Amino acid sequence: MEIILKTDIVGLGYKNDLVVVKPGYARNYLIPQGFAQLATASNRKVLAENLKQAAHKAEKIKTEALATAEAIGSIEITIPMKTGESGRIFGRVTNTQVADALKEKGYDIDRKKIVLEDIKNVGDYAATVDLHKEVKQKVTVKVVAEA
Repeated sequence: MEIILKTDIVGLGYKNDLVVVKPGYARNYLIPQGFAQLATASNRKVLAENLKQAAHKAEKIKTEALATAEAIGSIEITIPMKTGESGRIFGRVTNTQVADALKEKGYDIDRKKIVLEDIKNVGDYAATVDLHKEVKQKVTVKVVAEA
């Protein structure tokens, strides 16, 4: 079943994308929640007109995303965690902690747009920040033992 996304959905697509999903997923979740609409002929025409009008605005947003990506690319985030004697951390480093650390440095990024690898020990790791459909940036996350 073809649908048009109304919002960004991680793992599926971005706003105004035309995607193919299973009918049950569309009927039972995406459409009732307001995340998507059916890709009928009239909805496709409306989408095409909206995309044409929004092209200039999208370019501005992409430019801002590129500027933010360049700025946060050099940032190293330090997150203190409780650790055992072997250097394994207790608990988990979450994308919320990374988002809060970025906010302290002056960058307000939604936690849902931050993807972390599985962090189990003290050390340096990379977090991927999805700033735009075409702009992704890696940020260094340094996990240290709490004093």
